[in-house]
Amino acid sequence: MTPIAKNRICLWYDGSAEEAAQFYAATFPDSAIEAVYRAPGDFPSGKEGDVLTVQFTVMGIPCLGLNGGPTFQHNEAFSFQVATTDQAETDRYWNAIVRNGGQESACGWCKDKWGLSWQITPLALTEAITDADPAAAKRAFDAMMTMGKIDIAAIEAARQG
Repeated sequence: MTPIAKNRICLWYDGSAEEAAQFYAATFPDSAIEAVYRAPGDFPSGKEGDVLTVQFTVMGIPCLGLNGGPTFQHNEAFSFQVATTDQAETDRYWNAIVRNGGQESACGWCKDKWGLSWQITPLALTEAITDADPAAAKRAFDAMMTMGKIDIAAIEAARQG
């Protein structure tokens, strides 16, 4: 049996936990599927032999995908925040999520096709909106508020004034 992390994030899916875990493992570094467990008997949203849980890691964070059925949906109260180092990395993750059936949102947020929210946040944005110069930070923040995917060059230009 695969060792279970002492603390693992449980993410609820409607039958697609394995598909989601496969996408995350293929998209993000330090991500993998550790185990897939099938139900030993029928359960409210599935039958004996269906995938019940998937143990996986997303960028080093241990997760458990639970195929719990349609009762609960993901929402923005939980999100993964991915700190990116440059525009290419920002574009790669954002585009992978959105082009795989996801949705764009505002200020660097997007949702994957399973409804899980992601913040694709360049380090340059974090540095800009925490600038010691309040005016520079506000300009960068105001620029971010107009964006979907973060444009690092536009953030830096706003920061500089």
